[in-house]
Amino acid sequence: MAKIFPFHGITYSTEKIDDLSSVVTPPYDRIDSQDQEKFYRHSPYNIIRIIKGKAKPNDDDIDNRYTRAVAYMERWRIEGILTRAAQPALYAYYQEYNAQGITYLRKGFVALVELEPSGDGVKGHETTLAGPKADRLKLIRATQANFGHIFMLYSDPKRQANQEIDRAITGQEPNWQALDNDGNRHMLWEINNKETIAVLQEAMADKALYIADGHHRYETAVTFMEECRAAGWQTIGAESFQCRMMTMININEPGIVIFPTHRVIRNLIAFDRKEFLGNLAGNFVIEELTALSEILHALAHREKGEHLFGLYMGGNDFYLLRLRDEQIMDEIIKDRSPEWKRLDVTILHQALLEPLLGIDEAALQTQTNVDYVRDSEQAIAMVQAGSHQLALIMNPTTIDEVRIISDLHEKMPQKSTDFYPKLLTGLVMSQMEIDRTYSVNPSLNRARGRKEERTTD
Repeated sequence: MAKIFPFHGITYSTEKIDDLSSVVTPPYDRIDSQDQEKFYRHSPYNIIRIIKGKAKPNDDDIDNRYTRAVAYMERWRIEGILTRAAQPALYAYYQEYNAQGITYLRKGFVALVELEPSGDGVKGHETTLAGPKADRLKLIRATQANFGHIFMLYSDPKRQANQEIDRAITGQEPNWQALDNDGNRHMLWEINNKETIAVLQEAMADKALYIADGHHRYETAVTFMEECRAAGWQTIGAESFQCRMMTMININEPGIVIFPTHRVIRNLIAFDRKEFLGNLAGNFVIEELTALSEILHALAHREKGEHLFGLYMGGNDFYLLRLRDEQIMDEIIKDRSPEWKRLDVTILHQALLEPLLGIDEAALQTQTNVDYVRDSEQAIAMVQAGSHQLALIMNPTTIDEVRIISDLHEKMPQKSTDFYPKLLTGLVMSQMEIDRTYSVNPSLNRARGRKEERTTD
């Protein structure tokens, strides 16, 4: 089950960096080009230069954003901007935040966790995309390090792990803290007491893990582990390619908030609104509304078993869509579980996007038609601006649905969940130690050669 290990965390020096908020970022997949520019301006030491550096016109196999990430890491270590913990530790990670007018304190801890293909011990729920995995694989090959967290959920109604962490940090100020873009406070404590670590290892030993955020990063870590083993590389203790840095959060604690992820549609060829509405009427009851607020009210007050969606097509064209009958999904889909068929995201994709708009799995993989946004007002504004043709407003997936689908070893469509807040990248990082015997994998061998060239120089 969950085998966790302490590690020598790499962190920003608080003596060199006065405000850690200037050097941390959200996860890489939450950073668009405008955010990238903003984080570059925040600080010359912002972690953006490593996790999502700028591409240059003359990039090649020797000089590119991945090799430059390695150079930044090494330079910042030499300059003392980044420091490595003297002792192996686990890290308490608490987040104080506001969501929908309620203040929460979400408690977790950071550890290395032994990797395994998604299955009984580690369960994922979302479909992943090839592009982001290829990008993350290039970064991990070059740096042999973990920067972003994988957000893992586990179930512990007795709160054994969190009670032990609370005891360990009571009366202590955080070693590191930062604010994210939404003003949420992120706090990190180093825990290197061996007895405390042993208690946490025992408490987690029988726990199944559910991936909340970080499916691409988890699958990439497993791929890299398999590459290293195939290449003949050897591990050196737990801090190597067979483990991955993760943040563990108890599903039984308060503070698990999931936001909806709305779909905004573009690049539809010869799209006809009237024809589309006529086709919708086959599977959905359509109600005309006058404002986004009416859609949101209806979604929030839906009855149990009712599947509702908002639709906006520009101007004053607001609609509420209600699935006529859940049995429609049994007719559309034959070989999946009833629970999967009745997810709102499944219904949207299988009863609307693919049959009525032609947005199939291939189009989703290439990301040619669908953009995903958290803010419903932003989704409406994108249609009003003319860049998109319609917006589909969703309810959030529930935590129970995440657990059920994960336990069934099924996958939701991508972007089915949006856990809030995100875990900050840059508060703590981990570096792998690998016995780098000669690799039969050319790309791994080139990465090794570049590291040795820089060391020699």
